[in-house]
Amino acid sequence: MINKRLFDIFLSSFGLIIFIPFLLPLILLVWLQDYKNPFYIANRVGQGNKKFKLIKLRSMIVDADKTGVDSTSKDDLRITGVGKFIRKFKFDELTQLWNVFLGDMSFVGPRPNVERETNLYTFKEKKLLTVKPGITDIASIVFSDESEILQPYSDPDIAYNQLIRPRKNKLALFYIQNGTLSLDITLIVLTFIAIVNKPTIKIIIASFI
Repeated sequence: MINKRLFDIFLSSFGLIIFIPFLLPLILLVWLQDYKNPFYIANRVGQGNKKFKLIKLRSMIVDADKTGVDSTSKDDLRITGVGKFIRKFKFDELTQLWNVFLGDMSFVGPRPNVERETNLYTFKEKKLLTVKPGITDIASIVFSDESEILQPYSDPDIAYNQLIRPRKNKLALFYIQNGTLSLDITLIVLTFIAIVNKPTIKIIIASFI
């Protein structure tokens, strides 16, 4: 049986080779907007409460995180023109393949969070920090329209913590208790399908849980 780490190394290596030709033009477009670093490198909390540098293709203005707002609604003014396209098709997440290759993350696992958010975790939620965070998981698929859910609210952080975080973390805990390599493969496939067909995927995921 292939273990999870070997699976992550193989798939992240393969993914980086496959997606680099698609990423290079996007990296150039992001850079041409303002001639700033096309990557967004942010501190996140990982396994064992260890901090690491998360790498994403930048979809927002430079220093957007300095506004103190962690959650992002669909009409967030910090999102750039190119960023809207990048976020729609999740291209900003592809650079996290490097985090998976390095071992900071896994392909599937609870999404990594900022320290301000992990400090709010309940005793039960702290179990999320006992495993490697991932690029995707059940919660990421179910809440793939997170930015649309947050759109009507003036304070997306409060809305996130009240409406999304408890349900999202409950699904992440479910994954930790029931995760297998075959489930990981299934979730990776469903993640790609969710990008183009969210309603159908939500029905499929509901049948799992």
